[in-house]
Amino acid sequence: MKCFIDHQVVLFRAPEGPLVDHVGPFAGSLQEQGYAPISIHRQVLLVTCFSRWLKQKGVALHHISSDHCSRYLRYRARRMQPDSMDASSLRHLIDFLRRERVITAENIRAPRLTPAEQCAQAYAQHLREVRGLAEATIVHHVPFICGFLTDCFGDSPVMLSRLSAGDVVRFVQRQAPHLHLKRAKLLTGALRSFLRYARYRGEVALDLAAAVPVVANWSMPSIPRAIGVDQVPQLLASIDRRTAIGLRDYAILLLLARLGLRSGEVDKPIGVQGLATILGKWLPAAGTGSLETALTTSDATGPRPSSENS
Repeated sequence: MKCFIDHQVVLFRAPEGPLVDHVGPFAGSLQEQGYAPISIHRQVLLVTCFSRWLKQKGVALHHISSDHCSRYLRYRARRMQPDSMDASSLRHLIDFLRRERVITAENIRAPRLTPAEQCAQAYAQHLREVRGLAEATIVHHVPFICGFLTDCFGDSPVMLSRLSAGDVVRFVQRQAPHLHLKRAKLLTGALRSFLRYARYRGEVALDLAAAVPVVANWSMPSIPRAIGVDQVPQLLASIDRRTAIGLRDYAILLLLARLGLRSGEVDKPIGVQGLATILGKWLPAAGTGSLETALTTSDATGPRPSSENS
């Protein structure tokens, strides 16, 4: 069911949550400020998702603060690719709610950060101002670093000079099994970046970035990368050459085994003439009969012909 917001934004799901009565006026304020329709639609969609999250968390309208915005952006970044404009869009919302006296200035006071969060925020500022990284990268890195520092120091003051390689390895070993492969690699990348930052500041003497374990890629580990020479005849013998598909498979495997061709060189229907072109001067160029005879009588397990023998 389509839902129209301020006669200009179409949503396929009706808004819900504490902001439901303010989505339309917010869209109108963006239009008055001269935002393009596509930007208005993006910001309104983000606000409706934010309102739905607030409802799930049981946050009342007058209790909304900038802390909720930060928490929602971290939640959103774990589930989809973050947009660099998401943070500014929610700041526009908070400013709008303040202008409308829906929330007060006291509701958006910055929360008291733990020592781990303060250190992680300083690292984020370094990435933003010194290294000039995209906001999406920072959003991915900072939660990992905050979790690492909290794991090592809890709520106590962060003393990076006390970090050891064991702390780094144990944290990765505990976290990696619970993460998707891509996020596990993001975790280790973020740790290496942070530990290089700590060494750059002189707070860590050792190169702890080198201690970050490499995340193993266990994708389809049971499939061998190659088969032995003695297994090639067994593979060829297993093919039923009484069918067209069997003949095709046999020819492909024979080319791979005998001539050392790559799979990309034989994965297209090229015909006899094309096959003769690929083989070039390795086999007699006396026509189809000679080519067929050469293929069927060649020793499939033999070495690949060299240019010296041609």
